Amino acid sequence: MNLSEMTWPAVAALDKRTPVIIPVAALEQHGHHLPVFTDSLLMGEIVRRASERLGDQVLVAPLTWLGNSHHHLDFAGTLSASPRTYLDLLAGLAENFLTHGFKRIVFLNGHGGNDVPGKQALFEVRQRERQRTDLLLAFATYWHLVERPWESVPGSHQREMGHACEWETSMILRLAPHLVVPGHEKLAPVPFGNAFSPAFRAWITRERTEPGHIGDPHLATAAKGEALFRVFTQGVVDLLERVIRWDGVSWNG
Repeated sequence: MNLSEMTWPAVAALDKRTPVIIPVAALEQHGHHLPVFTDSLLMGEIVRRASERLGDQVLVAPLTWLGNSHHHLDFAGTLSASPRTYLDLLAGLAENFLTHGFKRIVFLNGHGGNDVPGKQALFEVRQRERQRTDLLLAFATYWHLVERPWESVPGSHQREMGHACEWETSMILRLAPHLVVPGHEKLAPVPFGNAFSPAFRAWITRERTEPGHIGDPHLATAAKGEALFRVFTQGVVDLLERVIRWDGVSWNG
């Protein structure tokens, strides 16, 4: 069910155990060859595929395209909410649905920069609702929902999500090839690199890449993109089916 197509009485009549899916992504630079709306396009397609399979078992909110992308602001076209503003935005969205009586809220994320503020937002909401025992508040980034996704993608070189990389470029080639600037096959790879691992080093994008991509866009194909859409959609469906099955009380479901 798409929230944007429903009347308010229809929403009010829903079983409040119905999981609410809130897709979140970004509008930010994606190198010299992909559109700034890449994350939102990909997240939207994965949610579309997942919701087609789940039908009336879930309620899907419109995608929130503004993300926390301050680390990309050195590149033209990037739009971003500051971390605290973004955190409050997501917390407010969750609390809106709580006000309407819903109890199972899942943020599905398509941009790495949203991960930390998104989790913190739900952590804070849960503390404000600490007396309740009937809530399931979850935040999930789609490429983290599948272990070893590359095993389902013949010829895949990358072993993690990059930025405007083999994976994202492949999916845009499958979804909207007209938006890919010709010549991605000639782009030089930009290594992921983290000399201070396993520590987390705070970073801005221009420290890591001059052209804007990180990874191997030259290896992208539309066939890999379709395989990636399938495996990531399955990961989302598996998660949402677990949310649907949750008994409403226990920690593990």
